[in-house]
This record gives sequence, C-alpha cells and structure tokens, in this order.
Amino acid sequence: MAAKGNVVGGSALTVEELTAQRDRAQTEYDALAAKGLKLDLTRGKPSPRQLDLADAILGAIERPVSADGTDLRNYGGPNGLPELRAIFAADLQVPADQLLAAGNSSLELMHDAIVFALLGQVPGAERRWADEDEITFLCPVPGYDRHFGICERYGIKMVPVALTPDGPDMDEVERLVAGDASIKGIWCVPKYSNPDGTTYSAETVRRLAAMTTAAPDFRIFWDNAYAVHHLTDEHAELADVLALAAEHGNADRVFVFGSSSKITYAGAGVAFFGSSPANLKWWSSHTAKRSIGPDKVNQLRHVQFLRDADGLHEHMRQLAGLIRPKFEAVDKILTAELGDSGFASWNAPTGGYFITLRVPEGCAADVVAKAKAAGIALTPAGATHPYGDDPADSIIRIAPTYPELDELETAVAGLTVCVRLSAVEKLLA
Repeated sequence: MAAKGNVVGGSALTVEELTAQRDRAQTEYDALAAKGLKLDLTRGKPSPRQLDLADAILGAIERPVSADGTDLRNYGGPNGLPELRAIFAADLQVPADQLLAAGNSSLELMHDAIVFALLGQVPGAERRWADEDEITFLCPVPGYDRHFGICERYGIKMVPVALTPDGPDMDEVERLVAGDASIKGIWCVPKYSNPDGTTYSAETVRRLAAMTTAAPDFRIFWDNAYAVHHLTDEHAELADVLALAAEHGNADRVFVFGSSSKITYAGAGVAFFGSSPANLKWWSSHTAKRSIGPDKVNQLRHVQFLRDADGLHEHMRQLAGLIRPKFEAVDKILTAELGDSGFASWNAPTGGYFITLRVPEGCAADVVAKAKAAGIALTPAGATHPYGDDPADSIIRIAPTYPELDELETAVAGLTVCVRLSAVEKLLA
C-alpha cells in the first residue's frame, strides 16, 4: 500500500500569497456550490454494476437439496451448507468443519458475539461479561465505525491504539492487555483494513496470537471482511491467526468473521463465523435458542453460482475490473489537485473498499461541512475513531465503489476544492 501526498504543519508562503490562494479557492468553491450537485461518497456499497455481475444467482433452483441429499426447504442445518463452507474456508483461513455459514450479515454475528459474551460465559471466562465492573475493547484507528457502534450500544469502553503500516501498534497493545483484565477484546480488520487498506504483517499476527493477556477470556474479533477483495494481481498475504493462536496455546482466542455481502448481493449474502471447537460449542448453545437454522436455500444459490473456490476467485477478478478504475481515478485526481500542495496525504490501497484522506489538523470536519454545503456527502469526520472523536480532526474516509465513474470524478474534484479552501483558511487564521 503506497502513501501519496504530504501534510505540512505550516507554510513558507507570505500572508499575501496565502490570501491570493484563499481567494482563488473561494472562487472555485463558489462555482462548485453553484452546480447544485447531489453526490454521495459516504458508505462502501457495491455499485449496481457490481451487483449485476451476480444476477445469475437468481436462477431457479431445480432441486433444493444439499450435496448429502438434505431437503433445504425444511428446518435444520444450523451450521450451514458444508459445500458453501468449503468454498470460503481457505480464504477465511478456517478449517471447513470449524466454519459456520449463517444469515446475511457478518455485523449481526459480531453483534451476537458481544451479546452472547455479555449474557453467557465464553470459554475461559470466570464470569459473564455483564457481571464485570467494566469491559474494555482496543480499537485500532483509523477503524470501522460500526464496530465502535456495537461497543457504544452496550456500554463497552473503547481505547484507541494507532494503526501502523504493519497493523496495530503491538508494543502498545501488548502493554495494555498484559496489565488490565478489563480488556476483553480487540477489533481487527486484518486485510485491506477499513479504511486504511492496511494488511497486518506476519509478525503482528503472531504477536496478537501469542501475547500474554490479563483477561483469560480475551478475544480477537477478526473481521476478515476483505479477504478476497484484491484490486490488483498482487495479492496481500495474511498469516493464519487461528492456527497461530492454537500453536501458542490460545486456541480459543480468535473469533473469525466474514461474508459474501460485497461479493454477491449486499442485501442477500451469507455471513460466516469461525473459531475453535470450544468456541463453536459455546456459540451454538446460544444460537440454538434463537434460530432453527439459516436460509439454506440462499446458501445453495451461492454454491450453484460460485461453484468452488476457483469460481469465487474468478468472480472477484471480474469485480476488481469494475472497482479498480474508480480507485485509480481518485488517486489521479488527488495527485493532480493536491499532490504538491502540502494540504493532503492519502493511501493507494491494493485491495478493500476505501481510501483514507488526511488533511491538516483541525480541518477534517470543516472540509466535510464545506463538501456537504456544495452537495457532496462524505462520511462524518471522526467516524474512523471511537465515539466519533478524531483528536487531530484530520481523517476523511472516501468510499469510491458506489458512484458511476463520472460522478465519482466530479465528487473527488469538488472535494479537493474544499480541502484547499479549508487548509488555506486555517493557515491564514
């Protein structure tokens, strides 16, 4: 993942030169606002063209039975179709017999994992999390706002740790988990992370799997949402955290999550949960109380559409062909408009769904507000941090996937106008 541009704290320009820049930027911004745009870069949704690539999944199912002859129209099959779990097992790095296929949303599974841990003892726990005086999660930042939302909903304290080019700052993570038994978990998007595009190094994964924790029931919430979402032919490699945890005597440490939501249909995909045998037994003891089984007919649709792991990878190559030009367009515009300005830096990810734009400290919220006033909707500043609080007020998440290319180019070009105006106003102030 390459870093582009740069952000400088001050300026060598005179007040007169900065004022001239401010006036030019204001003129550009006024022209932008006059266009009456209505463009949206807020969420990482698949575009209609991406969804169209999976339309064959809607084909009629001639015989709704699994490979072993089970009638999928009926109750049962709580672990999901074995043939579908086999398709995703290698990419999620979970043995097929330790991987469950569930409903549409991996976010639901992450939410359930928190609730189940609050209301029922996870393996290794001395008591329910709800009976603890305080529960704390470590949150690599910038990170995923929906992870933070789950914690906030259930009163779980969040402690940010810096996300480095190799993953979370492991010196800080190890120090914190070794000394505080209230720290029960860490959120991780380990491959093409949201929003930085970072893939954890092998050493980072090893340290997460092996580290000493004060809490015997510490869990890694391993949200491998972008396991197969490559943008180039050079695929990032991720170490196998589940195998490493078992190797270091921490077999129950990891909860693995994944889904097909950005692979087939975002609103009708399949989510996955993988872990140790002990954790699966604990999980099933809870899920059996709320469901007699997932939508196995939808799972069969996925099996028939993807066929096998090779079919999954071919489909992802087709998706990359649609998505990659959008990421390239964003990089091209940011380079042309902000590359030498000292007002911005950004990542050029090789996979995933997002681009992180960094602007001068104290400017992100102002840039987002200016863009909104000009008809360009962005994810709120601060969404990449717990409690919506980016202390530096400098990070903006760009989601390039949903708009058509021409709309995306217009939106990003307008965003650069807002960045220049905000940055120069701050320098003059």
